[in-house]
Amino acid sequence: MIPAVVPEDQWLDNPIIQQAVPTAVWETLAMTGVAGLLTALLGIPLGVLLFTTSPGGTAPNPLVHRVVGAVVNIGRSLPFLILMIAIIPFTRFVVGTSIGWQAAVVPLTVGAIPFYARLVETSLREVPAGKVEAVTMMGATRGELTRKVLLPEARSGLVAGLTTTVIALIGYTAMAGAVGGGGLGAVAMSYGYNRFETDVMIVCVVLLVVIVTVVQVEGDLLARRLDRR
Repeated sequence: MIPAVVPEDQWLDNPIIQQAVPTAVWETLAMTGVAGLLTALLGIPLGVLLFTTSPGGTAPNPLVHRVVGAVVNIGRSLPFLILMIAIIPFTRFVVGTSIGWQAAVVPLTVGAIPFYARLVETSLREVPAGKVEAVTMMGATRGELTRKVLLPEARSGLVAGLTTTVIALIGYTAMAGAVGGGGLGAVAMSYGYNRFETDVMIVCVVLLVVIVTVVQVEGDLLARRLDRR
């Protein structure tokens, strides 16, 4: 059992750091991993739709582009804490609760999808127009153009964009912890801030920095390997 009150600044001897922090690290990684995966699965099709229906896209449709773009812009403009509170009924419908890391995955994903979709759209715009035109002249359908040219050519940018999105998600998990989402944010708030345990706060911050650094380094390496230029 973790005692209700512990002396300040015990560092590695602090039972909170020994018991609560490892669990919080796992919760942070779980939230980030699940939300990141769902964001990629849903954000890429949404980004493709934004690109293809745009005026310079492969299937221009001004009405669809405006509607989808407006939804994406609204999703990107909402602060995460407000979004998390606003969709509590939806979160309960999906996972049966509004507390815990599983519940936090829902607003994390909802908030990240519009952000990543815009990055996907930007990456697709960077695909050389000459390659698109050459494949189009060869008789490729729109679906084949997307699957065989646009996405493969943009894969480096897609990975770089996902890396940026995952790092943003890590920051969101810390905010989610402040309102019952679990993870390092919850430990930092409950013990580091509310109980003035400086050692717990510093350990949580350092661990978050380490996680972000690892994600950034690995993401950059993968993006470079996939870069066809």
